[in-house]
Amino acid sequence: MIVLFTDFGTRDPYVGQVKARLAELAPTQQVVDLLHEAPDFNPHAGAHLLAAFASGFPPGCTFLAVVDPGVGTPRGAVVVLAGGRWFVGPDNGLLSVIAARHADTRLWRITWQPGEMSSTFHGRDLFAPVAAAIARGEFPADRLASIDRLEVEFDSGDLARVIYIDHFGNAWSGVRGVPENAHVSAAGERFRHGDSFGLVGKGEGFWFINSVGLLELAVNRGSAARTFGLVVGDPVDVRRPN
Repeated sequence: MIVLFTDFGTRDPYVGQVKARLAELAPTQQVVDLLHEAPDFNPHAGAHLLAAFASGFPPGCTFLAVVDPGVGTPRGAVVVLAGGRWFVGPDNGLLSVIAARHADTRLWRITWQPGEMSSTFHGRDLFAPVAAAIARGEFPADRLASIDRLEVEFDSGDLARVIYIDHFGNAWSGVRGVPENAHVSAAGERFRHGDSFGLVGKGEGFWFINSVGLLELAVNRGSAARTFGLVVGDPVDVRRPN
């Protein structure tokens, strides 16, 4: 299985081009579109989202992860093995949180370049061929060099900011493990806890722990982003009881 995680969006041709390359190089592999609306140009937010999603996929699967504002620059390209899952993408911090949260992590730098490679589309030309080889079970040792650490490493602890806003207007944070009696506020508003949407009043704001274990801000049958003016990067204050 190859899992795609990008900021490419779905209205442009980029996802289709990547999937065409994967179909050519790994035709028997199932390709899952996990997310193509990761926050644009924001590997920090993407790193926390990717780490939250990863455990929902089986060991042995290969993530092709691209949030890459530095494409075409000397930034590195890497393969990460963490928690029994493979991750292929840029060395810009995007893979650093998942790497840091596992004791069994191994790292490689991609040393290979294809004969023809667009300076702006490494997702298709560089990462897809490497991911396809790994997914086929043909580890491309001749294209990789083992390394001890990534060039860019984000703090692997919780990120107390909005890291994603879904199409409902729900604001995901990078905070995990919050007890129900915590005090949660953002954008100058205090949010009450609720287990799910139907358990609070229509139009009421609340926070809950979502399906991947992250604290999320929402409005029942409404948009938390629009109601409270929330955007990616906004701080989320979480005060746990003593």
